[in-house]
Amino acid sequence: MALPFSSRVEVPKHVLVRLLDRESVFLNLETERYYGLDETGTRMWQVVTAAPCIEDAFTQLLSEFEVEAELLRRDFSELLGRLVDDGLIRVKSADVETDPTI
Repeated sequence: MALPFSSRVEVPKHVLVRLLDRESVFLNLETERYYGLDETGTRMWQVVTAAPCIEDAFTQLLSEFEVEAELLRRDFSELLGRLVDDGLIRVKSADVETDPTI
């Protein structure tokens, strides 16, 4: 699934996240499944969940990682697609209000 980079990402309330050193563990309370991200995936998740839109997160990550833009865009899109499929993030239009409790 190709996600529009003009959209923003939010973490659903049914997802618990714990950072462990530079990695992260997720628990989807609806499915009762655990997930883990390595250091790179965790950094991508941190940036995209804090950014006003996916494109801004991509730009920040491009400045942090020594990688070709096309490769980063592909890998970033793939990670976001998996997180959406597993119910760990939601993609919203960038002009929709974010729940301040997230």
